[in-house]
Amino acid sequence: MTAGALALVLAAAVLHAGWNALAKRGTDPLAFLALCSCVAAPILLPLAVPLLWRDGLPAHAVPFVLGTIVLHVLYFYALGRAYSTGAYSIVYPIARGLGVALVPLGAYLLLDERLSPIGIAGIAFVVVGVATLHQVGHRHAIATGATLGAATLWAVITGLSIAAYSLNDKAGVARLHPVPYMLLMEAGCGLVLFPAALLTRPAAVRREWATNWRAILAVGAMSAGGYTLVLLAFRLSKAGYVVAARELSIVLSALIGTLWMGEGRVGPRLAAASIVLAGVACVALAR
Repeated sequence: MTAGALALVLAAAVLHAGWNALAKRGTDPLAFLALCSCVAAPILLPLAVPLLWRDGLPAHAVPFVLGTIVLHVLYFYALGRAYSTGAYSIVYPIARGLGVALVPLGAYLLLDERLSPIGIAGIAFVVVGVATLHQVGHRHAIATGATLGAATLWAVITGLSIAAYSLNDKAGVARLHPVPYMLLMEAGCGLVLFPAALLTRPAAVRREWATNWRAILAVGAMSAGGYTLVLLAFRLSKAGYVVAARELSIVLSALIGTLWMGEGRVGPRLAAASIVLAGVACVALAR
């Protein structure tokens, strides 16, 4: 993996773990994420419009733009449902881990991306580390009497949507620059999620904005910035490596869930997180 791609992905991982933690702290995660979807597009507009003016919107990029809007709407809805019913340290590793496991297989079948042995080993380490983190969080949730069924189901749906949009977007940014691509995706999500939230939970939307508007603005900016960095990295490296290296965010989520949210002991989580870090190191060395 090139140094440039790795730097982009690691910065994206920090932003991703941070905004997910803020989203989990929202009073109503679904309303919170719907409001966040309206923040990102205006932030990207000044950067994206000159590129769209220069390059236009190629017809062969349109199916991928529409596809990413649909998949990201599903992602944000499933993530909101997962955070409404489950612990951060349970939901986050499942959702992110499925992407690591499925994207390299999908990239091989659909994009003809062939990984090196050290790259395959790195992805395997990440998967094992994520599974271990999930088991640690699972035991803590059982000990505290938390309900796992619904949270796990929505986390799995979130993970499947992550794998799907990662493969779609790897192909999409080969046809359209990542910044306007991101603008169109965010605008499309906002046009779907915000009206839906207003229709189904208007009181929650008003309450969420009144109490958490600063966090909503921060999450909108962090989400847009973080995934734009990932899209840029997709143009520099293989999808499997980008998605695996991005899972440094799982290490950060383990620390956030433990130290900030009180979701169990830090020692077992750091031990499992070190396996993820070993995998990321292998991916960084892969070609």
